[in-house]
Amino acid sequence: MKFTLSWVKEHLETGASIEAIGEALTRVGLEVEEIEDKAKALQAFTIARVLSAEQHPNADRLRVCMVDTGSGAPVQVVCGAPNARAGIKSVFSPPGTYIPGKDITLSVGTIRGVESHGMLCSAAELELSEDHDGIIELPEDAPVGVAYADWAGLADPVIDIAITPNRSDCLGVYGVARDLAAAGLGKLRDGAVAPVAGNGTCPVAVRFDFGDQPALSPAFGLRLIRGVRNGASPDWMQAKLRAIGLRPINALVDITNFLTYDRNRPLHVFDAAKVAGDLVVRRARAGESILALDGKTYALDETMCVIADDNGVESIAGIMGGEASGCSAETVDVLVESALWEPLAIAQAGRKLGINSDARYRFERGVDPAFMLPGLELATRLIVEICGGEPSDVVVAGAVPEPRLVIAFPISEVKRLAGIEPTIDEIRAVLSALGFTVSGDAPALTVGVPSWRPDIEGKADLVEEVIRILGIDRIPATPLPKSDDVTRPVLTLIQTRTRRAKRALAARGLVEAVTWSFVAKPVAAAFGGGAAGLSLANPISTDMSDMRPSLLPGLILAAQRNADRGTADGALFEVGQVFKGTLPEDQKIAATGVRRGTATVNGSGRHWQGAAKSVSVYDAKADALAVLEALGAQVDKFQIVPGAPSWFHPGRSGTIQLGPQTVIGWFGEFHPSTLEGLDVSGPLAGFELILDQLPTPRARPTRTKPPLEVQTFQPVTRDFAFVVDRAVEAGRILKAALTADKVLIVGATLFDVFEGTALGANKKSVAIEVTLRPTDRTLTDQEIEAVSARVVAQVSKATGAVLRT
Repeated sequence: MKFTLSWVKEHLETGASIEAIGEALTRVGLEVEEIEDKAKALQAFTIARVLSAEQHPNADRLRVCMVDTGSGAPVQVVCGAPNARAGIKSVFSPPGTYIPGKDITLSVGTIRGVESHGMLCSAAELELSEDHDGIIELPEDAPVGVAYADWAGLADPVIDIAITPNRSDCLGVYGVARDLAAAGLGKLRDGAVAPVAGNGTCPVAVRFDFGDQPALSPAFGLRLIRGVRNGASPDWMQAKLRAIGLRPINALVDITNFLTYDRNRPLHVFDAAKVAGDLVVRRARAGESILALDGKTYALDETMCVIADDNGVESIAGIMGGEASGCSAETVDVLVESALWEPLAIAQAGRKLGINSDARYRFERGVDPAFMLPGLELATRLIVEICGGEPSDVVVAGAVPEPRLVIAFPISEVKRLAGIEPTIDEIRAVLSALGFTVSGDAPALTVGVPSWRPDIEGKADLVEEVIRILGIDRIPATPLPKSDDVTRPVLTLIQTRTRRAKRALAARGLVEAVTWSFVAKPVAAAFGGGAAGLSLANPISTDMSDMRPSLLPGLILAAQRNADRGTADGALFEVGQVFKGTLPEDQKIAATGVRRGTATVNGSGRHWQGAAKSVSVYDAKADALAVLEALGAQVDKFQIVPGAPSWFHPGRSGTIQLGPQTVIGWFGEFHPSTLEGLDVSGPLAGFELILDQLPTPRARPTRTKPPLEVQTFQPVTRDFAFVVDRAVEAGRILKAALTADKVLIVGATLFDVFEGTALGANKKSVAIEVTLRPTDRTLTDQEIEAVSARVVAQVSKATGAVLRT
């Protein structure tokens, strides 16, 4: 919503500065987005006289002018305007001046071999109008050397405020002035409109024809004005409209635009000679259309309200008039319409038609019903004063609704809801200044809501009015109460696990992806889903028909899309929901990662030291265990068993579990048939962990960190090589070694696997390193040998291994 400072002062008696007005507007909830001061922007432009204008020696359409700028010797300016001539006074801009209409900064230039030290400007170049046919011509008494903006009265700042949808009353300058007056910035001028006496009845009648359907208009006012002269509107009106970005058209149209912004009263004018018969306000009929004033043809339907005559539809009610009955320079008799429309119907019709007019913007938010007829009277007065003519009596169809909302307002509500305790006199003064009727006394007031405030519905709205006018800065700053209790965590356990899993995977070089929660039914079936209950009733497409049973297909397809675009070596992860069934407990949170090509844990791409390795089951396993470790799980307690769901390679995959009944997740390389079904190429390896399956950690008795244990004794390592059957997993050997002495043995790692004929058929050699860490003394050779013997015995007992000699 834009308006000028002088415009608002026409309704507000105030001596406040533009800065004070801008601050007050934002304080009362009408946030100032911009204050545009043309006087400052055009300060460098001065009034100058053209002393001579000679033909350019090298161009037929250019003239070389000597210009008196009032600042010394004349300057030479090359000008192409057809009206550039000796003796004319115009607007001059020296080098270094920014020209807003052309978005350039002037410099001394050479045009066809002749230097030009400035520019004579058109109105379009100063963004004062669209006139670019010639330079501005000023009267003979314009003082040379004076700033043009000061002389032309352009020192009128334009204020642009943001209007929230509930404040439709401030879509007119008068409503803005009312708020400023209530905020203490002056006195609101009387906005009452005196009726204009009519001469005879209006020959055009108005009737509603909505049948048995709900009426889309409560009231409709109409008046005929005979003998108008529809020329240009006065300079003061054109200046106001241009200042807020509107283009003056003709007096009749400009008057309606002016009242739309001045009093938030959209109106429409019909050329009476182009209206056939009476006006009928009804719903549009199927197949009807209209050529609107914007030059476009719109197809109408039964949900839209129109104004029609014997010729058909003449106007889209409350949105835009029709070209057929529009006013022109030849208009002599004019019908002026002022009506009320149902806001919801206007909003729906405007959205369907794609029309965003000033009238629609206001009617769909709600206009003051009580100003319908005063607005018609004010329009009549302006038309008669500017265009002449003789008005008829006003004809009204329907009835203007009376404001009936009265609110019982306990003054204690201000303290309860806003935290301040203004006096009853302050509350009464604020509400009265805003146009509310206030009666009664403490402890409760009776407040009548004015007709222009459709947003006021109850006591809380009245509290809002009081607090925004008195000022939010009156609310005391109150510190939050301190609690002696330890602050409890805000996040739930699964939220904490989700965040930690994401951080852990990102730290390992995987990039987070967010894929669709829907997959195609064949894909869902291939990954353990596809149940009828998980099919969407209205899918986005056939490729998104089912809720995903796993995050893996989305990540695999994303990795392939990246490969198709040249990024073959990629590592992606996602932490999100998967759906195993239709019950709430069937919705799980999974942490999933996929590596492709050479994007291994140790890096990707070719290297001069040797061929790059492709991703394998061990990369997926390392990622999965890293996530579990980041979540605080005791990784050594988990069982890693061969095999995984069917979408993994049967010999290159594994399952992570806490017993057969508590499966945490899977990892491995993907089955060739899985990749073929998804139409992707490998190598690809990945994992998926169901975070909900992890056991809840035990509550610690205290949050205090344990004391730091500094190891003062040297750890000891011993290597063992065992010959075992090929079917024995290395993990069993490591676990058995750890159980040989739970105090001294702190670690066991695998460092070599060897197979050969010398070992025997179906045999392999597994070499491990066992770490012993004493806590109270240095171990003797005998003690180390004793522990080593227990390791050999324990491994032998658990796996049938024989120490390799």
